Amino acid sequence: MATAAKSADGATSTNGVAIVAENLTAGYQKLKEKVRLTALADISLTVRKSEFIALVGPSGCGKTTFINVVAGLLPPWSGTVTVNGEPITGPGPDRAMVFQNYALMPWRTVEENIKLPFEFQGKGRYSEEEINPRVSHYIELVGLAGFERSFPYELSGGMLQRVGIARALVAEPDILLADEPFAAVDAMSREAMQGELERIIEKTGQTVIFITHSIEEALILADRVAVISYRPGRLREIVDVTFERPRYSYDVKADPRFAPLREHVWGLLRAEALGATRGELET
Repeated sequence: MATAAKSADGATSTNGVAIVAENLTAGYQKLKEKVRLTALADISLTVRKSEFIALVGPSGCGKTTFINVVAGLLPPWSGTVTVNGEPITGPGPDRAMVFQNYALMPWRTVEENIKLPFEFQGKGRYSEEEINPRVSHYIELVGLAGFERSFPYELSGGMLQRVGIARALVAEPDILLADEPFAAVDAMSREAMQGELERIIEKTGQTVIFITHSIEEALILADRVAVISYRPGRLREIVDVTFERPRYSYDVKADPRFAPLREHVWGLLRAEALGATRGELET
């Protein structure tokens, strides 16, 4: 994975660019009150191909809004976002999402859940001869070989998240959008899944935008960490993370550079977290 050079606005070189957001403002319409809630304001961020970007910030700062815009699920109010040089007009097979709550269909087996993206793309686009080997490959890649015919209720939380990751990867998208994918699993499973995700992305080469509330998780996984301020979310700083890869092969938290970097990010977030708490108390 690339370690990108940083400019004042967090942008990187235009060579090998996957995502460009320029002056992005986005939010939601509150229909009952007939008011608009601005979630993000004037965000400019460039993400290089095969780069792993983590978004951190207090609840309500617009992190999920950002990846919803990139996914094509939410149109910008102003500004632009492009993927591989093209404006986003809606969801596409070049982008896939991994959710916090797995979002699996309980009546379908592991294998059947992972096949779902091919069904969304329409019958006839891929033959069973093309689909089945690819599904088997990603089941093997996420460590679920032998559980192909298991149902979600038969799996642990970590295994369920592996199914979600395999389902996102099976269509081989250019970009993986992950919204706190490990928040619902226990601490031990979370650490194991961090290593597994890095190992998988090392093999597949996807560009990743990863939302987390954990500063440590962001520093363990990302090439750069984008710190977002409290609502409306603005880009406070891009922090470069230059620990050697693969990080799953050693205890990166024992690196003497880790603690100062964590303190720096927490210093950026401390006031924002207090502001978010006060905002929640006032609403």
